[in-house]
Amino acid sequence: MIIVGIDIGKNSHYFCVLNRGTGEVLVDATSFKNNQNGFDSLIKALEPYDKASVLIGMEDTGHYHFALLRYLLSKGFAVALINPVATDMTRKMQGGISKNDKLDTLTICDVLSSNAHKKSYRILKISKFDYYEQRQLTRHHHNLKEEINVYTNRLQKCIDLVFPEFNSLFKSKYGTVYMNILKTFGSADRIAHADIRSIRKCFEIEGRGKRISLTAEQLKEAAKESVGFASLAEEIQIRHLISQIELMNAQLDEIDKKIEEFSVKTNSPIISIPGISHFSGTSILSELGDIFNYSKPSQIIKVAGVAPYEYESSQYRAEHTAITKKGSKYLRKTLYQIIVPVIQHNEVFKQYYQLKRSQGKSHRCAQGHCIRKLLRVIYHLLTMNQQFDPSLLR
Repeated sequence: MIIVGIDIGKNSHYFCVLNRGTGEVLVDATSFKNNQNGFDSLIKALEPYDKASVLIGMEDTGHYHFALLRYLLSKGFAVALINPVATDMTRKMQGGISKNDKLDTLTICDVLSSNAHKKSYRILKISKFDYYEQRQLTRHHHNLKEEINVYTNRLQKCIDLVFPEFNSLFKSKYGTVYMNILKTFGSADRIAHADIRSIRKCFEIEGRGKRISLTAEQLKEAAKESVGFASLAEEIQIRHLISQIELMNAQLDEIDKKIEEFSVKTNSPIISIPGISHFSGTSILSELGDIFNYSKPSQIIKVAGVAPYEYESSQYRAEHTAITKKGSKYLRKTLYQIIVPVIQHNEVFKQYYQLKRSQGKSHRCAQGHCIRKLLRVIYHLLTMNQQFDPSLLR
């Protein structure tokens, strides 16, 4: 077999070619640009070798490898993505004290040539990119939600300074009237000195939505008695923060509509599980990729990072260990978000959760057991292309 090791850079990459059988270096480390001409020069250098016997390896790190990876896969090459930890460990085991791009190409070849029982790389197919759009959108959704939380926390800090009683006047936060009042006035002092007619305009909303019980008059009286203080800086921050929150919520709506379109088109069996929405289902599918890359459910549990650590030494075996948290943080986050509604909507999961709690497991630990059970169910549904049937659960 012909092994090609590629060390990825931002503007240029290095590659070398090795004969796995003899260990002979066929092409010394050579640089090529991260552009079309550079990619073409790499393909030309590989022309003397039978494509079916070539395995190309590169580290799975950052995003600079993505364009080259997709290009090589489109040309029909087999490409292996290597865990960066593996190359670092290989370098240290060989006694390497230097690290540079040229040497790293050989280290990557050594990792691919390893006869270890458990390979520290995975070979990709062009079908891997079927989920690229969905994965990018669902990850963007997660990131936007985190940003919105940051901005809402900053907004609450400002409200606590200028009108600490404000939240107690509403049954829920961030509604239309709630935001209109903050955008228009920004502090208790401004509300207390405002004309009642301008305050009433904030309560005027279109549509059939449920109206709040609070009145403009009650709001003004509460503002007059507020212990908040007038602050021009806080008022400006409130307006700006609300603008940011509303913009990101609009972006989130746009993303969610597109995710739902992908989900409806895919029509995956996991959507039939009560508690899994179009977003969460798409997030799980895109993070896992092709389910037939996994030979058993324990592998996707490992990918999600929800498998418990195993620690055993001599006669000692740890009874209580945390989950590994190795793998996709987005997949793990989605699973912990959906496990609550899944437990609520399915009696078998509810009983399983209660069983773990009765065994002394903490709430979070019991959720972890339910998540692993859910992943086993998901694996079965996807591999068998079968709709969810709660009567078949054990």
